[in-house]
Amino acid sequence: MSHLSPRKPEGESPAGLPAGSLETSTLLALRELIHTGSLVAPAIARRASLSRSELRALELLFDGPLGPVDLARELGVTSAASSGIVDRLVAREHVVRRPHDTDRRRTVVTITDTGRSDVMGHLTPMFLALHELDADLDDEERATVERYLRGAIEALRRLV
Repeated sequence: MSHLSPRKPEGESPAGLPAGSLETSTLLALRELIHTGSLVAPAIARRASLSRSELRALELLFDGPLGPVDLARELGVTSAASSGIVDRLVAREHVVRRPHDTDRRRTVVTITDTGRSDVMGHLTPMFLALHELDADLDDEERATVERYLRGAIEALRRLV
């Protein structure tokens, strides 16, 4: 597992924290979760024979249609690169270009049922396993886990 903080000599910890304070079982598990989570999208893209940008475009389109310029901005690529991504997804029948509902000069990109089912087919086993894990928690455990995760999310958001 990769570490989010550099190793310090024995007895020292980053930011003047007590030795070992970043090595608790919960923090180690959280770091492992973050690291493993970062591996999911590349693995799904490989299995689906998609580039990471193509998968990310499909993820964005799950929330609804986007214009080509909006898609490029969300992907952090040029309009030309975004157009190439959309062209490849259209060729695979994962997305379609359609006229904008109110401005016929514009187009929007919409995910197809094929695109949606391809991505979901790869993610469903993970979602089922997480659902089973969650179902095993009682209300008190769920509240504790949620409080911890919300605090971790807030700590991470301070960096982005």
